[in-house]
Order: sequence, then structure tokens, then C-alpha cells
Amino acid sequence: MATGEKPRKLGIAAGSGPLPEALAEAALAAGREVFIIGIEGAAEKGIERFPHAWVRIGAMGEFLRLLKENGCEDIVLIGGVKRPSLAAILPDKTGRQMMPRVARWLMQGDDGLLRGLADYFEKEHGFRVIGAHEVAGELLAPEAILTRTSPTAEQEADIDLAIRAATAIGALDIGQGAVACRGVVLALEAAEGTDRMLERVAMLPQEMRGNGVRREGVLVKLSKPGQERRVDLPTIGVKTVENVAAAGLAGIAVEAGGALIVDGEAVARAANKAGIFVAGIGRDRIDRACR
Repeated sequence: MATGEKPRKLGIAAGSGPLPEALAEAALAAGREVFIIGIEGAAEKGIERFPHAWVRIGAMGEFLRLLKENGCEDIVLIGGVKRPSLAAILPDKTGRQMMPRVARWLMQGDDGLLRGLADYFEKEHGFRVIGAHEVAGELLAPEAILTRTSPTAEQEADIDLAIRAATAIGALDIGQGAVACRGVVLALEAAEGTDRMLERVAMLPQEMRGNGVRREGVLVKLSKPGQERRVDLPTIGVKTVENVAAAGLAGIAVEAGGALIVDGEAVARAANKAGIFVAGIGRDRIDRACR
């Protein structure tokens, strides 16, 4: 942006979780106007403290109209949305026209769907689709230990194992996270998301994982190989820390520069209180673990 040029207005398509609000706050702090479109049944009520509207899945014409009427030029697609069946979608006229291509995108997996939508907004409607990290680079995980606690040698080995597992499922466009403990992969993230995966881990017998007294095991979250970086970067927040602690795990490792941390200071405080570590791991480490 040239000196003195007005920042481009940002439209935020908001799914679930705290990231849409954090992104709106960062954009406003940088001098950008924002308009949030909350996906009904997914976005949090907290978006209502910003200029906003609500749309249902399938109301693509209404979504586009709201973006244009509110002067949005850039779009961020952020937050989780439970993947609906095609039969459950009640599309408007524009949505009905898009259904054949949406079906094709869905056949290419979640990444194919998101890439297709991003290209559609850019090539057919003139918006620029950008990643959350382009608006708020401070949300990207640094390559560092963010907590007072650091991983032990055994936990470092579990991180490497979980890296290999997460990379394998990411290559199949299944998920972004894996949990390993004492050399065993305990869980892989699929369509249910990280929080549900951690709930499954918490239900395992304690001899398979750690507990509040003796924490063992790690959660690793990585971007998928070939990840569409404009959308769907792996994300952690305070709730992730709480769920990791409830599962008896020892810590979290995420991809430095390839994962988002919502409110890093609050995440570090929550992790320190629970006695777990949070680490950003570099691409070199990830590549070495996968050799």
C-alpha cells in the first residue's frame, strides 16, 4: 500500500472459534475497516460487536451482496464450519448455480473446496482473498518455546512421531493434528477437529497417556503439504491448551510460521498455569522428522 493510500476494507467470512474476532481487532488496530459475515450455526455471537451480518450456508448470493454493498475489497475466510451434506444445503439462486462446481470441489477434499471458493471470489467477483497471517502476522507461531516448561527428551521423540503422523494425514487432506505418547500415536485429527480429537484422548485409559500429576504425550499441529495458505491454517488458542491439559498431555507443538496462535499471551499464561509447554517448531525440524 502506497504512503497515504487508504487501507483496503476487509470482509471476514466467520466460522467458529475466536479467530474471526481476533482478526477483526488486529485489522482495526492497523487502520482497516472491517465487515464480518457470520455463518449461521458456526460463528460466535461475539462478532456482533463489529459491523456484521449473518448468512446461512448456501446463501451465496446474499453473501456476495453483503460484501459488495459494504465496500469490501479483501476477504479472509476464517474459522471452522462443519462440512454439510449437499442435501442439507438450502441454496439461494446463486448457490444453486454453484452447486455443480461445489460438488466437484468437495470431491477434491476440504483443501479443494477452499481453494475453489477462493478462486471463485477472486476470478469471478474481483475480490482479493488473503490469509489471516497477511492481516495479522503477529498471530503466526514463532520458532520458540513460549512457556516456562520445555519438552523433555522423551517428549521431543513424541513430537517427531506426531510430526510424521500429522504429515501423513495432511498429505491425504484428512486433518492437521496428531497426538503421540511414549512412542505410540494415540489419535489423528479428522473431520471432527482438534477439540473433539482431544476429548477422545481424554477418554483413553490413563496408562495410555499422562494425567494431571504426571503429564505425558504431545499434540502436534501442522499445515498440510501443499496447504492453501490463504485459508485454513492450523490454529490453537486457550481452549486448545485447556483440552490438552484435560487429556493429561505434556504439551503442544505447532509449525512456526505455518500455524496461528490466538492471543499468544493468554495461551502462554494458561499453559504455564497447567504446567504444559507450547513450542513453535521450524520447517527444518519437521523435514528431519519425516526423513
